[in-house]
Amino acid sequence: MDLLRVYEWLDIKTILLFSCVFLLLADYIKNKAPKNFPPGPWSLPIIGDLHHINHNKIHLQVAKFAEKYGDILSIRFLGPRIVMLNGYKRVKEVYLQQGDNLAGRPVLPMIYDMAEDKGLVVASGYKWKQQRRFALSTLRNFGLGKKSLEPSIHLECTFLNEAISNEHGQPFNPQILLNNAVSNVICVLVFGHRFEYSDNDFQSLLKNINEAMFLDGRVWAQLYNMFPWLMRRVPGPHKKSFVLWQKVIDFVREKVNAHRVDYDQSNPRDYIDCFLAEMEKLKDDTAAGFDVENLCICSLDLFVAGTETTSTTLYWGLLYMMKYPEIQAKVQEEIDRVVGGSRQPSLSDKDNMPYTNAVIHEIQRIGNIAPLNLPRATVEDTQIGTYSIPKGTAVIGSLTSVLFDESEWETPHSFNPGHFLDAEGKLRKRDAFLPFSLGKRVCPGEQLARMELFLFFSSLLQRFTFSSPAGLQGHAKGLRMTYHLRELRVTKRTVIFRC
Repeated sequence: MDLLRVYEWLDIKTILLFSCVFLLLADYIKNKAPKNFPPGPWSLPIIGDLHHINHNKIHLQVAKFAEKYGDILSIRFLGPRIVMLNGYKRVKEVYLQQGDNLAGRPVLPMIYDMAEDKGLVVASGYKWKQQRRFALSTLRNFGLGKKSLEPSIHLECTFLNEAISNEHGQPFNPQILLNNAVSNVICVLVFGHRFEYSDNDFQSLLKNINEAMFLDGRVWAQLYNMFPWLMRRVPGPHKKSFVLWQKVIDFVREKVNAHRVDYDQSNPRDYIDCFLAEMEKLKDDTAAGFDVENLCICSLDLFVAGTETTSTTLYWGLLYMMKYPEIQAKVQEEIDRVVGGSRQPSLSDKDNMPYTNAVIHEIQRIGNIAPLNLPRATVEDTQIGTYSIPKGTAVIGSLTSVLFDESEWETPHSFNPGHFLDAEGKLRKRDAFLPFSLGKRVCPGEQLARMELFLFFSSLLQRFTFSSPAGLQGHAKGLRMTYHLRELRVTKRTVIFRC
């Protein structure tokens, strides 16, 4: 009877109250700031600093926190505390001087449940070093960063220009075409061939990637990383993200399986062929990650990384040319003078086109498409400044604070190609220009991206003038932040030659 009375006393309200207290206590113990940890805003249990932050403008809020707490601070987003680095000098100092200590990646349950520790982006330690070394050396052999890759980009420029011409000057959204063109360059390196823009499987692939990346940026992904044991069992958009990424991986696996049937180890055609050959050489070194599953994830990483950032930067470039027609006209004048209209712009023209190059640099700077950078993780207990950072802590160097650092840029919040031009109009190198980050985890595709941005951008402005559709010009000012204007009008250019 006494036991029955106990059960009666533990009614539902008591159980709920006990559960809440337990969760709050567990969260406090798990996420309590270690001794001598960087300062930060006052955090609430479970949700951390979300009550301080607009989810869509985290990078801007971090800049405000830095004004109060300094250039090394900590914040929480539904999980463990993250160390944030702010300003060019601090980011450079830590990423270069502490590069080895910050070569890891934090383990995020949502990514781990999809790919474990495979690939090039989230892997750490020995496996990551082996895969990064192999990817860089292999892609260099196929022309990464070399002029031997230029014909492939020129070919894609031709297809892109033709596709735009087929719009016949009517308003359209160029984002899909830019994705198609840029992704085909990396497809040649990874899969050995390009895809037609009309290929339904290819279009489905790009659509699935875009939708999955959008879902991964929503709060559901944060909740999954905070409560994986719960989110694995409940429905929501996070479930769709898993389905979409699995479709993408299946697409890559089909390409891998096709290569396994007919690849020639002595005459590799692409990255996949080289990886298959490396699997044979290092079959006894299982820790290096040369297996079919890792090949699929590495190929996916290369494909996504080689597509999204460059195509998004080009998209911003067209939007800025639409917003600043006088700058667009100066770029076109330089193209006419240096290249003319009888051939495509070439990498050999780059040094003779400082203004065009400066405009591209400024698009990358102010476009700021990776505002917070990818998080890194300490691989051992580390000292950053005067603070002690335990092993496994996520550290993010804010690229926003670098690219808009008021002590490094004359007019950081204005679109100003003059940031990259000296008094004589020649291209000026800026140390704080770090859109690809720096250190041990610097973007491996930087050279390819630079090639593509110059060739695609100059080729597009050689043939077309971009403007907003009639009646919407006045809305261009808010375009960068709101995306409410999605269309561009393209008119064919007439190049006038002067003796």
